[in-house]
Amino acid sequence: MSAKKVLIVVTSHDKIGDHETGLWLEEFAVPYNEFKKQGYDIKVVSIEGGEVPLDPNSLEGDNGDFEEAKSLLKDTPALTREEAHGFDAIYLPGGHGTVFDFPNSRDLQVVVSQFAQEDKVIGSVCHGPTGLVTAAYEDGTPIVKGKKVSAFTDSEEREMKLTEEVPFLLETRLRELGAEFVNGDNWTDFAVVDGKLVTGQNPQSSLSVARKVIDVLES
Repeated sequence: MSAKKVLIVVTSHDKIGDHETGLWLEEFAVPYNEFKKQGYDIKVVSIEGGEVPLDPNSLEGDNGDFEEAKSLLKDTPALTREEAHGFDAIYLPGGHGTVFDFPNSRDLQVVVSQFAQEDKVIGSVCHGPTGLVTAAYEDGTPIVKGKKVSAFTDSEEREMKLTEEVPFLLETRLRELGAEFVNGDNWTDFAVVDGKLVTGQNPQSSLSVARKVIDVLES
């Protein structure tokens, strides 16, 4: 039996206000390592291609287990619509960079919409679900409508004092799209599965999301 194929899409955006941002390393590297342990065939792409910016604050969580994952971020291919086909799952890690380029990427919109249309596994954590907000089924229904979804909460954004820096609040936007937003306490591990959609609240939820994605893929 051939290995499951997983597409990981990461941000290319590197600024929030005057501060450096980008991909939150743990949200990428922890699931990458879990998928690797399963023997999955993993392709990592970014919105624009090239070296992926890492949020400097996320580097504190690197205890040496992330070297292979980090090496893949040095020169990534850019996402294309071709990636809508040939994979069993897509995974969208967060970082504040995603709030700026995920919703504005027509290619990501097409790819995620196709995964949903074909009822393939979609996993995402923290700000990664910004990649879900423009995705829709062929009839125009948002893919999150009526689904249990988690993501970085408005309350967590307020604690970060970044509500004025982001283009929109993710929890609010998901609710507006008809999602049944669910969450745990701020900064606690929380992940939810609804059919083939797996979402988690914050960086602390990265491992739980990865394991739930694996569970859904293997079931």
